[in-house]
Amino acid sequence: MRRRAVNTHGRPTGARRRAGISPRASYLSDGMETTKERAEIGVYGGSGFYSLIENPREVWIETPYGMPSDKIALGEIAGKKVAFLPRHGKDHRYPPQSINYRANAWAMKALGVTRIIGPTACGSLQPEVKPGSMVVADQIVDRTSGRKDTFYDGPVTTHVSFADPYCAQLRPIAVDALRSLDIDTHDHGTIVVIQGPRFSTRAESKWFASHGWEVINMTNYPESYLARELEMCYVNISLITDYDVGLEGIEPVSHAEVMKVFASNNERVKNGIFKIIAAIPAERTCTCGSALAGARG
Repeated sequence: MRRRAVNTHGRPTGARRRAGISPRASYLSDGMETTKERAEIGVYGGSGFYSLIENPREVWIETPYGMPSDKIALGEIAGKKVAFLPRHGKDHRYPPQSINYRANAWAMKALGVTRIIGPTACGSLQPEVKPGSMVVADQIVDRTSGRKDTFYDGPVTTHVSFADPYCAQLRPIAVDALRSLDIDTHDHGTIVVIQGPRFSTRAESKWFASHGWEVINMTNYPESYLARELEMCYVNISLITDYDVGLEGIEPVSHAEVMKVFASNNERVKNGIFKIIAAIPAERTCTCGSALAGARG
């Protein structure tokens, strides 16, 4: 991983100080920046989902990859320290293809986060996956292009396994938590991630659906993969806002409609996240925390 020099007093300089960016601390020997602020669970907010914690303490975390999408809100939920970051920024200033996914992931890791919950607004590719339901995905297909999707550009070649993209420990916890709230929940599904910001053509959507893939989204890659490179657990909750255009008789989706449906389901998403956080045990029994073992020759 890249290293970067730090002001000897641990303070941001110039424009960063004027912008109110919080102090940086020293880097660990492997290049990871740490901060005195701490959290154990991270949550990304998606379209229409810009707050989670009541009366949070907000901090900027500077990274070698630039600034994350916004200030990170810190607080407690169910007795656990939680960090919340709206992936698009609070004012939705970053479209999917422009999000600094590496900075967002790095900032979470620098806070000490080991588990990440990533809710997303998604379209359905299959009739049985209905709007208003939620999918706890188990697979992902990357159809993006040009996104910066690794921390390992050299000189040490690093090949991280992504055969099972989502945490095997967190997925069943998420399913049980959502179902306990009487939310129509699918316990598996494949997300196809498109580049955006445009929506799919009917031909593209039909092609995705023909493979049996259930969900379509614009942000879950490389967000989920970068968590794996930093050995953090990641679980996705896909809130289905609409049917995609490949299904017969479906009118083209609009961003305004997606935002409207997501906003109307905000409390359900938040309640689900609260339940998941409360149920996460202290001990990690998955392999996410050892993802780099054997990844280098």
